[in-house]
Amino acid sequence: MRLFILAAAALLLLQVSAAGAVRTEPLLGGWHPIKNLSDPYVREIAEFAVKARNDQAKTGLVLEKVVKGETQVVAGMNYRLVVEVKDGTNTKSFEALVWDKPWEHSRRLSSFKAVKGKA
Repeated sequence: MRLFILAAAALLLLQVSAAGAVRTEPLLGGWHPIKNLSDPYVREIAEFAVKARNDQAKTGLVLEKVVKGETQVVAGMNYRLVVEVKDGTNTKSFEALVWDKPWEHSRRLSSFKAVKGKA
C-alpha cells in the first residue's frame, strides 16, 4: 500500500511538472480579461446585474456600457464587470460580480459596489 501511495505521488508530481512546462494558457480559477466587451452575452450579464441591483435597492439605474470585464471559471462562471450606469442625470461606475450557470438557468448577483472616485 505504501509503495502504491509513493508511486501515485511520483506520477502526480511528474504530471504537474510536465503540465507546467508546456502550459501556455492561464490556470483555471484565475481571472481572465474579457476581450469583447460588446459581446451580447456580456451585455446580458451586465443588464442582469443592474436589474438585480435595482430590485434589491429600489433604485432606477440604467446600464450605459460595460467598461471592463473579467471571467473566472468556478462551478459555473463568475463575471466581474465594471459598468457605467445612469442614475437620473448622473453617470456612475460600479463593479458587479455575477455568478452564472447557464446550463442550470441559474444566475446570481454576488456584489455590486461603487468604483471609488467614480460613483
